[in-house]
Amino acid sequence: MNCPRCGATVSEYSQFCSNCGNAISPAQLAPANVSTPAMPNAQQKTSGMAIASLVCGILNVFPLSAIAIVLGHVSLTQIKKSAGRMQGRGLAIAGLVLGYLGIVAIPFILIIAAIAIPNLLRAKIAANEASAAHSVRMVATAERAYAAQHPTEGFTCNLADLNSAGLSDSDLLAGQKHGYVFTLQNCTVDSTGTPVTKFQVTAVPASLNATGTKAFCSDESDVVRYVFRGSAQECLEGGSPI
Repeated sequence: MNCPRCGATVSEYSQFCSNCGNAISPAQLAPANVSTPAMPNAQQKTSGMAIASLVCGILNVFPLSAIAIVLGHVSLTQIKKSAGRMQGRGLAIAGLVLGYLGIVAIPFILIIAAIAIPNLLRAKIAANEASAAHSVRMVATAERAYAAQHPTEGFTCNLADLNSAGLSDSDLLAGQKHGYVFTLQNCTVDSTGTPVTKFQVTAVPASLNATGTKAFCSDESDVVRYVFRGSAQECLEGGSPI
């Protein structure tokens, strides 16, 4: 037992404190070194919705951003009502922040896409057109080489025949390359029984305005011409020289 004045330890039946001399009654004595046993804490568990909110927020892809916001708010409500039995408030808040950032970023992403996609399409079309013009020139060059190798036959209207004249591009030999369709046509002779002295090669977009906007052509003159948004025939009849 302890003295109520000085706190010194006294026997249970003492009437005076041996340390300070205070008169005490048994009712005033407090038990010494008696501690109140601690109540065991209930085991806390982490909110699954808070974890899911954080994961969706990290992925940051619509509609996962919206899902992160919904799960974050629901998990915060559950944690608040659990009276300490559930944890994960920080995870839920982090998921909410990332989710809202993802939603806010959507307009900026759409604006960037609206600017970038047309530019990428124009760049692709320009690359396809440059390749088509070069390929038409390659075919015309291969035609002259083929005619030199086959003086009794002259030019050919079969693209595959030009493989023997040094044209090794398999796509071009097949008649389609980088969004353009290539054709050899109108191989004619000056008179019956003589070698072919005329040919025409054309290249038109496989999908107008998607893979190209120009048609290209050439013939035995070796001049490559083009026409904007025109047909192969329009190119042959009045195309502008490159």
